[in-house]
This record gives sequence, structure tokens and C-alpha cells, in this order.
Amino acid sequence: MLERARARWTEPRASVPAFAVGALTVAMAVLTLHLGTAHAMEASHGHVATAGGDTFQELMNGAMDRMHAGMAVSPGGDPDVDFARMMIPHHQGAVDMAVVELRFGRDERLRRLAQAIIIEQKQEIDVMQAVLRDLSPAPDQTAQGSR
Repeated sequence: MLERARARWTEPRASVPAFAVGALTVAMAVLTLHLGTAHAMEASHGHVATAGGDTFQELMNGAMDRMHAGMAVSPGGDPDVDFARMMIPHHQGAVDMAVVELRFGRDERLRRLAQAIIIEQKQEIDVMQAVLRDLSPAPDQTAQGSR
């Protein structure tokens, strides 16, 4: 999966298996949300409440708060590492907000966009996490360097 996500940035077309994994991810998210919020769609526009009392706005605010807190990274001196460390929570915030759109939204164009956001942003998160692993020194190197 990770190699396929990396290939997305070097090859002109994404592979069918990568698309299938992404589609499965979206399908699972949508099914989970649908099962948990079937009654929510019957409520009023804008302030749809679930059994837990979560509204569209509360969930969006929570996603944005988590994203902004995660992006507050102290500079480490390596622009590549700092960029990835800041962008991962930014992308996760987009995923979280897209999931909220799938939970409450009704416009099919925006729902399709939200599905695409989930797939693409998760693939980009995978790439950035792989880069961070590649750029991080191995534990043995860190231990030897501190002696």
C-alpha cells in the first residue's frame, strides 16, 4: 500500500489496487457513520444531533481544533521534517472534516468530493509518514551518537 501511495507522486496514474483500497476505506467510513447516525438525518438542517449530542458544527470545530493543535510544531531544524510534521495533522483535519460531511451532508457533489479527500489525504499522510521514518535516524544510531 505504501509503495502504491508513493508511486502516485512519480507515476502519471494511480493503480487500480490503490484506488480499490481507498474506495474500501471510504465505504467503511460511510457505513460506520450511516449506522451510527441514521436518525440524525431526520433532524433539522445545520444542527443535526446524534444520540451522543454531536452536531455538525461541534464535530467540525473539534476537527479544526485538533488540526490546529497538531500543526503547532516546534521547529526542529530540518525543513522537510518540519513540513511533514505540520502537514500530517493538516491532512488529518481534512479527512476528519470530510467524514463529518459524509455524516451530515446531502449534496452528492460535496459527498463525492469528501470521499476523494479521504482517499487522497490518507495516501498523502502515508507518504509523509514514510518520509519521516526514512529521515529519522535508526534507534541504534541515536544511542551511539549520544555516547
